[in-house]
Amino acid sequence: MISEATKARFAREVAKYPAEQKQSAVMACLSIVQQEQGWVSPEAEQDVAEYLGMPTIAVHEVSTFYNMYNQAPVGRFKLNVCTNLPCQLRDGLKALHHLEQKLGVQMGETTADGMFTLQQCECLGACADAPVMLVNDRTMCSFMDDEKLDQLIDGLRQAEERP
Repeated sequence: MISEATKARFAREVAKYPAEQKQSAVMACLSIVQQEQGWVSPEAEQDVAEYLGMPTIAVHEVSTFYNMYNQAPVGRFKLNVCTNLPCQLRDGLKALHHLEQKLGVQMGETTADGMFTLQQCECLGACADAPVMLVNDRTMCSFMDDEKLDQLIDGLRQAEERP
């Protein structure tokens, strides 16, 4: 089910490894699938496994071990709030609860308009900047008090409304 363009992207990743170690590209291939489809479906795991010549369960083990791979469709903006101990000690859980109230969803849910998915995550490696969060697995946000959280959500909404 993967396109020729996707296979070409896979091939560029596989080429970085010796031929007998092409399975080493599994994380890169899963990232490509997620970039293109927004999540990693069981069918996509099977396609990656077939392409790399590895058991589907081995691909599934990788995609479910790391929280950067979405196991179900997510909103336009995936918000991962760190709830590990250092962030919790500096109001990480409070930040998560504030977002739950502001967005009208519980952790793990997506807003009705499909714009935001709220998740908790493990350490993001920026404990000195706690509480921290990650937007769409790419943009780190630090010192996220209620005011900064409101500004972030309002700014993302406004950016989506612009033509």
